[in-house]
Amino acid sequence: MTGQMKKKFLLGILIGSTVLTASGAYAQTATTSDKWGSHIDLEGKAGTDRSLGETDLFVPLLQNDDTMLFTNLRARLDDSNSKEGNFGLGVRHMLESGWNVGGIAYFDRRKTEWDNYFNQVTLGLEALSTDWDIRGNAYLPQGRQLHSVDTLNDVSISGTSISFQAGEERSMSGFDAEIGWRLPVNKPEEPQQIRLFAGGYHFSADNVDDITGPRFRGELTFDEVSWLWTGSRFSLGSEWQHDDPRGSQGFITARLRIPLQFFGRTASRLTPMERRMTDPVIRDIDVVSQSGAFGAPETVTETADGQTITVLDSKTTTGAGLAAAVAAAGNNSTVILSGNYSTGTTTTTLQSGQTLMGAGTLSIRSPSGKTATLTTPGATISGTPTAANGTITMADNSTLTGMTVSDSDTTDNAIGIGIVSVDGARLINNTITVNQTGVGGVTAHAIRVVNSTNITISGNTLKSRTASNISSTLNITNSSVTITDNTLDATASAAGTVAHTLLSGANIQSGSTGNTVTNGSCVVNSVGTGGVVSYTNAANCGP
Repeated sequence: MTGQMKKKFLLGILIGSTVLTASGAYAQTATTSDKWGSHIDLEGKAGTDRSLGETDLFVPLLQNDDTMLFTNLRARLDDSNSKEGNFGLGVRHMLESGWNVGGIAYFDRRKTEWDNYFNQVTLGLEALSTDWDIRGNAYLPQGRQLHSVDTLNDVSISGTSISFQAGEERSMSGFDAEIGWRLPVNKPEEPQQIRLFAGGYHFSADNVDDITGPRFRGELTFDEVSWLWTGSRFSLGSEWQHDDPRGSQGFITARLRIPLQFFGRTASRLTPMERRMTDPVIRDIDVVSQSGAFGAPETVTETADGQTITVLDSKTTTGAGLAAAVAAAGNNSTVILSGNYSTGTTTTTLQSGQTLMGAGTLSIRSPSGKTATLTTPGATISGTPTAANGTITMADNSTLTGMTVSDSDTTDNAIGIGIVSVDGARLINNTITVNQTGVGGVTAHAIRVVNSTNITISGNTLKSRTASNISSTLNITNSSVTITDNTLDATASAAGTVAHTLLSGANIQSGSTGNTVTNGSCVVNSVGTGGVVSYTNAANCGP
């Protein structure tokens, strides 16, 4: 039992003790002719998935020699922050045939681990003999049976569509039944008995999987424990059950009975069947509920902040058609890519305010107004654009994130990402590789920024390689930039400038830290303004 569970169980004992004291008046006024008295049971239940504590008050209201009307009040809590109260009435009657028969009715209220409240009515019948137990219960939800649980909202991509289902918790109606048998290892009148039980349960609700399975349990009971008070009972038990939604669960239980008769009188000496009139009521320990993404499917078309979403899949959109598809998505949109795109000599140009993303997460809003976090797949774009164009060209306030971009060329300058005369562009968590294998004045730049402002370059892995002339991962000219947490690797197979950071009149913004250099050096062609770019393993660069 966890430390938290122990604290809660002690709280249950405290509550039980309070009820015990309050019940003293009943015990003191009970007549000596009453056969059955009140008691409190305290139970601890240590399980494979969760552990529970319970206080169980049993009070006879009316009785004669063979019949008893009683109330049963229970308070239960577990180590998953679930709490429940059961408020019941029951009747039991001793037949001349040697059987005790009875019925129970409870009102149950539960606060679940998701802070939702559910109510239900429980109705049950039982028949108990010296050797056999037969019982069954029905569980009927009352009032509100569904609550939203936003943390369980589910969203996923299928092809070019985004599907959303709302997270919900639903209470479930159902029934259970069991049959028990007393092992004949002790005589019926002896205080120590062993009983074995086998049964099953079934619960259902709309749009959720049924909870159906077997339940087996065993119980070792000691009546009139010598080192405890008269009328006490101590029980040890074990239980196992299995169903598909919840899997297998096991419990070990210990239950102690505290009779209230010691407040004013001596408990009656009872026959075995008379003792069975005060056996605990056996029923499911919970108002059964199930939680998950059970809402009606919805098709998502916008982000949480209202941008239109377009999903492109390389199975249906070719590399040759990518640039047109991105342009068609329009300004202030989010385009999610899935798959591999070979764009050839065509440059993919982002629109103003547009986000182009591969792997990452995106907050979306469903048509019903609920939000969830979408995990997006990865995507690659490989190209061989001409002249000074990049494989991707940024626009004002555009974002490129979670993409793998490569540019391979033999005759022209190789540029992965081009940012020219742009304000507010962001490059976040991309892998960008350029490889220029030509000779004679050609260059390679993973990211080239010219005459731009407020550019953010963060969390990228940048590689550039050239056979001659200039190789740089970052080429910043007359632009203001923030450069953080990037990995920079610039190489060349022949003599030339090899720069992890190449600055010409750059304005380095504060916070440009956390970068790592694999290869290359800092090259400042002309002094700029602002601060410096700092690295975890190299000298500062700039301004």
